[in-house]
Amino acid sequence: KHYVCGYCAAFTNIAVTFPIQKVLFRQQLYGLRTQDAVRQLRRDGLRTLYRGILPPLLQKTTTLALMFGLYEDFSALLLSHARAPELVTRSAAAALAGTTEAVLTPFERVQTLLQDYKHHDKFTNTYQAFKVLKAYGMREYYRGLVPILLRNGPSNVLFFGLRGPIKQCLPEATSHSTHLVNDFICGGLLGAMLGFLFFPVNVVKTRMQAQIGGEFQSFSKVLVKIWLERDRKLMRLFRGAHLNYHRSVLSWGIINATYEFLMKLL
Repeated sequence: KHYVCGYCAAFTNIAVTFPIQKVLFRQQLYGLRTQDAVRQLRRDGLRTLYRGILPPLLQKTTTLALMFGLYEDFSALLLSHARAPELVTRSAAAALAGTTEAVLTPFERVQTLLQDYKHHDKFTNTYQAFKVLKAYGMREYYRGLVPILLRNGPSNVLFFGLRGPIKQCLPEATSHSTHLVNDFICGGLLGAMLGFLFFPVNVVKTRMQAQIGGEFQSFSKVLVKIWLERDRKLMRLFRGAHLNYHRSVLSWGIINATYEFLMKLL
């Protein structure tokens, strides 16, 4: 049930928020202002607006199915065998679930290539992108794995650890609709906070994954390179973070509310 609900929640979210994610992606990769990124998408045309949606649909639906499902499975397993405090056990379960999700890095990798306008003439679809990467070996599929691992584990720990306490701070729900609103607010607040916290990690990940072939540079080396390119200004490293904040409120609000709604329904 946890896997199915996580899958459906992710599907709903991707269908609604993909265009916003595409604007954010351009900002992360090129350091553009919001209006410049929107203009760039307009020039590309409506036909390419949902170009690259298949990899996130495949990746995010499976990732969130694993995130929620594995968290419950690992929690049950560790709680029955470990003698550590429940907080430690559940944190370990969340970190393990996040680390396992990184197996799906190739989908995130291909999504990055399809969304970058510099590769529009190289790839026409997801299958072709996977086929091109195959020539470079399996390692090429997992370019950008380190920032994904740095993001997934800690963000899962914070998400599952804070979800309950935040909901308890909200006004008590007395109907199905207020439960839905509370779940949306709880998920949205958490998603926005975590999205902002790990934004520089995602900037590095995007830069690493936009490259095809060549040297596999370390996380720190790419971070320093971006830092220097953006004149050593922290605000430029967070360019696009405000849009990511609003997108995360919407995305994780939808995910959390849909997940909890389906859990009650099923």
